[in-house]
Amino acid sequence: MTKSADVSTKRLISLAPDNWVKWVTQIPDITAQEILNSEFQWISRESDVLIRAKSPQYGNFLVLNELQLRPTLDMPRRMRAYAALAEEKYKLLTYPVLINILKTTNAEISTTYESNIAGLRAIQDYRVINLWEVDVSIAFEQPLPSLLPFVPILKGGENESTIREALQILRADEKLNQLETVLAFFATFVLDSALVQEIMRWDMAVLRESPWYKEILERGRQEGTELALQGIEMLLEMKFGNEGLELMPIISQVNDLERLKSFQQAIKTANTVEDLREIL
Repeated sequence: MTKSADVSTKRLISLAPDNWVKWVTQIPDITAQEILNSEFQWISRESDVLIRAKSPQYGNFLVLNELQLRPTLDMPRRMRAYAALAEEKYKLLTYPVLINILKTTNAEISTTYESNIAGLRAIQDYRVINLWEVDVSIAFEQPLPSLLPFVPILKGGENESTIREALQILRADEKLNQLETVLAFFATFVLDSALVQEIMRWDMAVLRESPWYKEILERGRQEGTELALQGIEMLLEMKFGNEGLELMPIISQVNDLERLKSFQQAIKTANTVEDLREIL
């Protein structure tokens, strides 16, 4: 029987919030008091989690959890904005944590936002956790059930036996078995899809309904579209000069990758810009 693929970040963290905040902050006597609304005016952040926490040393404060599938260059600025918005909304100091799920670069990932204009500085530090650097044993020993679906991409978690162990734990607890779909999704990054299907014993087509799958698919489409537009712009300039570039505002509105690829071919065979206008 397949499981629902709609597993949110909030659902994952709410499984063991105390253990989660201990892990992401490394504050041993911290406790999670409440999961708060992380949406702010003009900014919706439904996939991320804001927790009001407490410790004897620091009192009440916020733990801001920002999970992203892949590292992005604009994240330092966003972490600064989110931390400030959270503090303004709840009037509490904020401990921001950025959790990167998949490794896509060997470049150093920033842990600070800093700007300086005319001697006035803005600085925001935040903790970065890269899941590919997290030892898989933590998911089993802490325990951290929120990390069990990520076992295949944790350090040392890519082998079949470890993935099967995580699956057994998820299936043994009715509060956790919904996470089986997320585990299967990340297992496909390290194991053959046919083997994952055999391990899970259900139709892998269910992964197409996973928000994780959809995010990766959409990111791939966006990157493909951007590359196609760059190629079209270069071809237009090389073949027709500035007259050809005048078509870019129209072409950039096309979101269909196959249509953009067809237009690339049309540029190569077109004799005039007017020929291309007719195609558009």
